[in-house]
Amino acid sequence: MSDTMISIRNLYKIFGPNPKKAMEAVAAGVGKDELLEKNGHVLGLNNINLDMKRNELQVVMGLSGSGKSTLIRHINRLIEPTAGEMIIDGDNVLAMDQKSLRELRRHKISMVFQRFALLPHRSVIDNVGYGLQIQNVGKKEIKERSERWIERVGLAGYEDYYPAKLSGGMQQRVGLARALTTDAEILLMDEAFSALDPLIRTEMQDILLDLQEEIQKTIVFITHDLDEALRIGDTIAILKDGMIIQNDDPQNILMQPADEYVADFMKDINRARVLRVRAIMEPIDPEADGPEMHGSTTLEQALQIFAEHSTDHAVIVNKRKEKVGKLTIEDLIRGMKRPTLQEIRDANDQQVA
Repeated sequence: MSDTMISIRNLYKIFGPNPKKAMEAVAAGVGKDELLEKNGHVLGLNNINLDMKRNELQVVMGLSGSGKSTLIRHINRLIEPTAGEMIIDGDNVLAMDQKSLRELRRHKISMVFQRFALLPHRSVIDNVGYGLQIQNVGKKEIKERSERWIERVGLAGYEDYYPAKLSGGMQQRVGLARALTTDAEILLMDEAFSALDPLIRTEMQDILLDLQEEIQKTIVFITHDLDEALRIGDTIAILKDGMIIQNDDPQNILMQPADEYVADFMKDINRARVLRVRAIMEPIDPEADGPEMHGSTTLEQALQIFAEHSTDHAVIVNKRKEKVGKLTIEDLIRGMKRPTLQEIRDANDQQVA
């Protein structure tokens, strides 16, 4: 079984009356602004190549109009591409007939929307069980599975309530439970938490991370919020004008932004609270000793450990308590330093060379 669940190759989407003709201009090097000005077409996605790993949480982020929502809707073919390939678990989605596509949407992919998309005339339990109903699952099993996930998202006791009686956060929990009840392998979440208040949004992120620890789904999460992306993403793809600028581990993006655009995204991030010691640790010395800390420890937490133990070095361990690296105060200081624009340009020049 491949580690890759979703593979996107050379994907283009052009909006307008004659996208195939406009595609010729794009292939000749015409950019987004020029295509709109001279051809009257909008370049939604521009040569997207992206592999999403099985059982990981892939974040796709960017500003409004960057193409992130357009991209996620290509995965279950709610939007037809102008060109390219979309491979899910080895199957070419673009080659599927309508029957195969319906089966994909019913059994392999679930989606959570920004505005909840609940059915107002159905109770919580009926909303949660809706996906199973269209799969023709028996009533007893629908009830049992729906009740299980309602409880898991913290809504036990609200089974018979209707959406209008619930807060926004509670409605989104219903949407999440509905997506999980079908036991689909892929969960698409399009700005799922962006309509929520900050405290409720953080709570929903916690719920999602706790559930992912348990269920290990392939999750594609769309957001425009960098703090959210850094908090939940195993990998983050940053889009600009329909193109992927960088797709990487969040820690690598912080330490080595691909260009000035990505660096500008990162400039207001509190590195001490986001950056993990695994991103800045040095190779392990077999003789190293000192206080131990996990690789996921933040720089802020590491500094506190140093202060409590009156030391200037520590040993980094993994989940199995194996020594994997060492850390010094100098490493912490280095981690706090943001790369300059010249350093970013020099790094890019070295990669090109």
